[in-house]
Amino acid sequence: MRDTPRLLILGGTTEASRLAALVAGAGLSAVLSYAGRVESPRAQPVPVRTGGFGGAEGLAGYLRTHRISHLIDATHPFAAQMSTNAALAAQETGVPLIRLERPAWRPGPGDAWTPVPDIAEAVQATGETPRRIFLAIGRQHLAPFAARPQHHYLLRLVDPPVSSLPLPQVTLEIARGPFDTASDRALMQRHGIQMIVAKNAGGAGASAKLTAARDLGLPVVMIDRPRLPEAPTAASPEDVLAWLHADLGV
Repeated sequence: MRDTPRLLILGGTTEASRLAALVAGAGLSAVLSYAGRVESPRAQPVPVRTGGFGGAEGLAGYLRTHRISHLIDATHPFAAQMSTNAALAAQETGVPLIRLERPAWRPGPGDAWTPVPDIAEAVQATGETPRRIFLAIGRQHLAPFAARPQHHYLLRLVDPPVSSLPLPQVTLEIARGPFDTASDRALMQRHGIQMIVAKNAGGAGASAKLTAARDLGLPVVMIDRPRLPEAPTAASPEDVLAWLHADLGV
């Protein structure tokens, strides 16, 4: 363990921001790293860097150059490449790694979910009959849904797209979460939504749409999380802080 603890938090989630606040409050030195997909991320209580590292080797080089003592992977559950790079870089450098992995959503009474393993199966699950679909998957994997041009898609994005979208029938809502059930229910009713496609991101910040779908009796196509490399995991920012304190002996 290095004499002066210095953390690198791979962020982009609500939990990463909460963790940054916790470690700042604990007096620990940390850098929060964003992939750079959001134009105006929220202000943070720790220094922020934006952009990629250049794969696992680049991340390993950053860990060495900046004398990082602990690596926390608090990226989105679907950021599989970044999590893979983190695991490889930690293995190469010997820097302790923990992944902040919020629990997945699970269907409850009244939910009408169709679980699918990936984006391709989600496209197939939308069916042939034209529908108005709330495509709640972000903007990284829209192109495959062009194979179902008969649907009208609703997208909710943090920032306006800088280029044309690959979907022939699309409505945009520009908004930043977290959202509540009442507003998501109103959104779906306003747009006449008949189906939701979502990634199983887990956590409370984006779950309102699922409660709203249950209230409205709407079917949900739920995309399973990708398989991630083995790593120690924590379910909350508080658990990560406890891991850090135990490892640092404070």
